[in-house]
Amino acid sequence: MDAEGRNLRDLLQQAEQLTADMQGEDELPRIRRNLRQMIDVGEKIHSKVTHTTSRETADVKAALLLGSKGYDLPKISQRLQTLSVAKTFEPLEPVRDVDIQSFLRNERENAILSVIEESRKQTFADVETNYFETMENEWELEKQRILNALIGTGGEVLSLAEDTETSIAEVDLSKRSSLNNIEMAYARQMYKYNEKVIQGGSRPNIVEMFVDVSKKMEDQTIEEVWSMVHHITEVPLISSEDALVMRTSRNSEIAFVNQARLYLETSYKKYIQKTVYSNLQQAKIGGVPGTVNLIRSFLNITLTTRIPGLEEIYVDNQPVWPLIYYCLRCGDLQAALQISNSVTQQLQEFPSFLLEYVQSPLRSLSPSSASQFKLLYKRSVRTSPDPYKRAVYCLIGCCDHEDDHRDVAVKIDDYLWLKLCQVQWDVPASAHGESLTLAHLQKLMYEEYGETYFNAYQQPILYFQVLLLTCQLEAAVEFLSRLESLRVHAMHIAIAFYELNLLLIPKDLQTQLLSAASSGPGIAKRLNFVRLIKMYTRKFEMTDPREALQYFYLLRGLKGQHGESLFVSCISELALETREYELLLGKMEPDGCRKAGCVEKFQVNTSKIIEFIAKKAEDTGLFEDAVRLYDLCKVHEKVLQIMNKLMSQVVSQAPAVMSARDRLRSAAISIAERYKLQGHSGSVPTAGTFYLLLDLMTFFDLYHSKNYQKAIDTMQQLKIIPFTPDDIETKISSFRLIAEEVQRVFPDVLLTVMAILQAQYKAARLQTADQPLPMSQRLFDDGGGGRHADVEYLRKQARTLITFAGMLPYRLPGDTNARLVQMEVLIS
Repeated sequence: MDAEGRNLRDLLQQAEQLTADMQGEDELPRIRRNLRQMIDVGEKIHSKVTHTTSRETADVKAALLLGSKGYDLPKISQRLQTLSVAKTFEPLEPVRDVDIQSFLRNERENAILSVIEESRKQTFADVETNYFETMENEWELEKQRILNALIGTGGEVLSLAEDTETSIAEVDLSKRSSLNNIEMAYARQMYKYNEKVIQGGSRPNIVEMFVDVSKKMEDQTIEEVWSMVHHITEVPLISSEDALVMRTSRNSEIAFVNQARLYLETSYKKYIQKTVYSNLQQAKIGGVPGTVNLIRSFLNITLTTRIPGLEEIYVDNQPVWPLIYYCLRCGDLQAALQISNSVTQQLQEFPSFLLEYVQSPLRSLSPSSASQFKLLYKRSVRTSPDPYKRAVYCLIGCCDHEDDHRDVAVKIDDYLWLKLCQVQWDVPASAHGESLTLAHLQKLMYEEYGETYFNAYQQPILYFQVLLLTCQLEAAVEFLSRLESLRVHAMHIAIAFYELNLLLIPKDLQTQLLSAASSGPGIAKRLNFVRLIKMYTRKFEMTDPREALQYFYLLRGLKGQHGESLFVSCISELALETREYELLLGKMEPDGCRKAGCVEKFQVNTSKIIEFIAKKAEDTGLFEDAVRLYDLCKVHEKVLQIMNKLMSQVVSQAPAVMSARDRLRSAAISIAERYKLQGHSGSVPTAGTFYLLLDLMTFFDLYHSKNYQKAIDTMQQLKIIPFTPDDIETKISSFRLIAEEVQRVFPDVLLTVMAILQAQYKAARLQTADQPLPMSQRLFDDGGGGRHADVEYLRKQARTLITFAGMLPYRLPGDTNARLVQMEVLIS
């Protein structure tokens, strides 16, 4: 008690302190009533409210209000009490009594409810799953468009130093085409090549066609690039549908390396000839024309001072080992053999090894000879001061492949040729560290040295050459495609490889531009050829769709994720983006014949392609385009179905020039006239709905132009709403047979007819008692009954419409009934 007293005293002190604070300097509003007074006032207000709105009074007022509108309040109350507010299906309570019939009935009902609940949950789950799948597919498509629009691959840092800025002033907007001269030249060759392919027979050499283009460019660098490609593709190909099998076969790899080596040897011989003929006085050329004299003249220029360590063995006053090395470097093995045979005694057993090397088709020694040769190299040659002698021994016997021979191989071409000569085949696993394989050389060039070592972005052609000549075709093309100025050449190099079945393509076409092969030796890569094509055509497909088609035709043998032809898929995307349907797919003439488009010449099933594009347009919401396309491929049922959906949405709108309704009306009239004359394959109900909607569109046009008499005449001819009370039951029965598209228009039809009746009623009110309405404004012929007959007829029509609307087995919008009743009241 003491504690409670202290608490009360403390509370009193705090209250007094608050009162004192309020009476201080701060001016605050004063409370004029205490708590007791406020409670009394609240009770008085509450008592007034409860007395004025008692339960009985509220029920009486509700009954009067609803009764005036024809509703029975007691019945409504009983129905509301029987409604269940349960949000889910709940199983019924089991019968506790021993009643077999009740037990079975409850079990049956519980089973039905459980099935309904399970179906509901499954439906929601399916809807959610389909929604997320659709969203994911749409995002994948959008992601592909974004990725195809990018220049480089993911994760790569692009060098923009080489790019030139282009201002708006430099863009020639008068040109329709987005292709420059080089791209157009390649596109012409693609057109010629595809023409030959479509006609059948032997295919032209596409590499030679592109080489011709490069020669006309007057660009020595690009000409050298295509010369490399021409050399590397002149290999005997094995018959295999799988490019990976063909590329990784032993014979194909040997052929690739031989062609790469041949290119380097041919190029170096041209370099020697150019050097010699540019310095004839110093070269002292003479004697029998041939490689030996050419090399001797070249050494007269380059070996003006004797290199320390060269062996003192001479042929025509030149050291023998440089002569042999440069003969091998030029690819003339017979010339090297000729030089070695001229000094057989000084070279001891080397000429015999060289002869075996020259006579071998693989340019290699037999296993026994190779062992002897390597032993000889280790004993005496490895420590020799003559760099040319060491290089020749390493070439012939594939010795010491880790030696770079920097004194001899002063350029990348020399180093690359030296390594290609040392590549060995059929190497046992135990000797992999001692021998150089093609896979090892590829890894050395691409991973260990890579772009940084070769200064790739400043010397792109050099790095491309390194990758191409080590048989890394995909990596070479991908690197070249990163550079804007060289992308056009990279694209057509990839096309050449693809047409020759040399290009490795990933199975998943959604991957990045360059990806690792799932199988294959070494560091085999796969190039996403489809993405490269789309990246390249993205620039000009909007202005040059015909040229883009030539590139898409290359994809005719590839399939998409869902098994569809990528050629068809690309045509679909091109048509939907450019909307050049007439140019690409053709045009439907008034006589029902289809005018051929650009796709026709590719000798494909054009109707199937058009139907595929139409379905895609329909799925993406381009319904008007879908109508044109379905009509083009003569799928008349879909034309009528989509037109019905579109017309039902705009049929009641007021006509306006260039509006969606105006476009649909013109298209519908054209289709209707053509189908009337030539027939169609659509079903009778769908066609009936189409023509009915077109007639309703005419009805609304007459209403909006205030031609009420013709509007009513049109509606009477359609026979879809009653004009006399006797027709109500018949029209209600026929309403159930009307298509859903027409049912959606009924609220607007009822409101429009009622508005016409109201307009006629206003016109009738302005007439004198015995003066009838003018014939242009009358709805019936009453025999001259005057204004009274017209008004009665209008009221009768209004009541008929109200009754019909109330009995209609269709949920009308909430404001429709209210507006109908309001207009009917104004007429009544």
